Amino acid sequence: MEQFDAPAVVAADPNANTTDLLVERVKLTPTAPLFALPVNGGWQDVSGEEFLRQVVALAKGLVAAGIQPGDKIGLMCKTSYEWTLIDFATWFTGAILVPIYETSSPSQVQWNMEDSGAVAVIVETADNFARFDEVHADLPLVRNVWQIALGDLGKLAASGTDVTDAEIERRRSLAVGSDIATLIYTSGSTGKPKGCVITHANFVELSRNSAVALHEVVDGKNGASTLLFITLAHIFARFISVLNVHAGVKTGHQPDTKQLLPSLGSFKPTYLLAVPRVFEKVYNSAEQKAEAGGKGKIFRAAADVAVEYSKAKQAGKVPFALRAKYLAFDKLVFNKLRTAMGGNVRHAVSGSAPLGSRLGHFFHSLGIEILEGYGLTETTAPATVGRPGKTPIGTVGPPLPGVSIRTLDDGEIEVKGLNVFKEYWKNPEATAEAFNDGWFRTGDLGAFDADGNLTITGRKKEIIVTAAGKNVAPAALEDPIRSNPVVGQVVVIGDQRPFISALITLDSEMIGTWLGNNGEDSGLSLVNASKNPAVLAEIQRAIDFANTRVSRAESIRKFVVLATEFTEASGHLTPKLSIKRHVILKDFAGDIEGIYADAPTQGMSLK
Repeated sequence: MEQFDAPAVVAADPNANTTDLLVERVKLTPTAPLFALPVNGGWQDVSGEEFLRQVVALAKGLVAAGIQPGDKIGLMCKTSYEWTLIDFATWFTGAILVPIYETSSPSQVQWNMEDSGAVAVIVETADNFARFDEVHADLPLVRNVWQIALGDLGKLAASGTDVTDAEIERRRSLAVGSDIATLIYTSGSTGKPKGCVITHANFVELSRNSAVALHEVVDGKNGASTLLFITLAHIFARFISVLNVHAGVKTGHQPDTKQLLPSLGSFKPTYLLAVPRVFEKVYNSAEQKAEAGGKGKIFRAAADVAVEYSKAKQAGKVPFALRAKYLAFDKLVFNKLRTAMGGNVRHAVSGSAPLGSRLGHFFHSLGIEILEGYGLTETTAPATVGRPGKTPIGTVGPPLPGVSIRTLDDGEIEVKGLNVFKEYWKNPEATAEAFNDGWFRTGDLGAFDADGNLTITGRKKEIIVTAAGKNVAPAALEDPIRSNPVVGQVVVIGDQRPFISALITLDSEMIGTWLGNNGEDSGLSLVNASKNPAVLAEIQRAIDFANTRVSRAESIRKFVVLATEFTEASGHLTPKLSIKRHVILKDFAGDIEGIYADAPTQGMSLK
């Protein structure tokens, strides 16, 4: 067993709650911009004191509507300024927010609301309302339903003018650190969602300590800013939004990823929060755009030099010839990519899955240091994060201050500290099972280097054991294959089977461009593209590359290209784009049986 402990660097305050973070921020920098709203193609700043004024006004409206301290309020809304406004307004009333993914089905909405005991819900759109309304009759506790698109937030604020400032101050001060701040339901990637009780102390103490550990990234005094596009219903972005308020980071929002590049160009953030799939898409899009312009060879040569340059720089010595090549490509390629991302991005925080060292080195050479982190909903997101200029690419960094991490003899990671959740809501059996002598069992596997930097090697429940008894970690094969521009998702299979195989989907956003760049019909449907010989050959090439990184017993022997996509809507991806392995194995059981029956030895395509 190995264990690394990181002592807290900020003294704990057991009486503090999340509202104190905003109040303290406004006292420190009342007129500094804390948010920015999209207006006429540009951005309009919202100061800390103006945000606080709006929070209090909305909180008064909620109080006037009958919301009591301890009440649960459901929220179904895309990533936006309104999301965080509602979040803090709820805390100022003494109530508790229950996030609902906007992709949730009616039955999922019902489960979150019913299990939590929510008495009200705020939805953004008519579509959100329709999904809630389908199950409203089965939720007798829900007294109020507000819809943002109908202007209900403004109406609420206008209705609360008779509620005094003193009442809001009383309510916001009720909660102490050990009290529940939010109830977040797990995405269900490993079964039925459980409600994670995240306390005020989880948010407060983790924010205060993380701000110190990551001061180069999130110091508002130095003009730090970020554009959030990951769903705020997930703890990853939710925690960052709270941290930004504490640290004074200016935050903008862009939920439509198709508008991400134009928004980055106008907002010009200094750091980004993303999952590895986003960085893969940025790289692949740039490569295919260069290919379409007849500059594909130049781009790939530049990428090779970028990776080599970053590795040499990390080793402490860059040869003169390599530096000269890098500077030449910097003008031709790298500077254009930096400009496309706004020109000011210096850091990015990546989580939910391993990034891959090649991408890490590539972006590092652009002057963008990707700090990989590791955590779960139960750890209020980050348990570890890489430190600027100190953490080797390919690791998720050391524990954050106030966090202890250990790896057991079988490699399982356990976490203890100020970030670990209190319990599963109304589920003492699951809570007891989740802890080992006070340590939270993550179910993930990892290993430390000598400096305490953690590397994630797989998930314990996902380890495949072949019929021959060989243990295989799917991520080691899936991650490099998924980085190929034609690949959408990969699911490695082979538990109790004679060999390893894979289900593969195509990337619908990239496949047309790739086909055109490779002399094929760019207008092929997903069905026909999944059968295209050039596409199958490209996937085989990606698999061959992944196979070089494992033993023959662990290598993929056969694969199937499915003429469909794995999405949140289909129920096969979580909101952070992780695959729901158990759902996929069930839904595509027939295809899997076909692989092990009489499938050909090479890849094949199935509808």
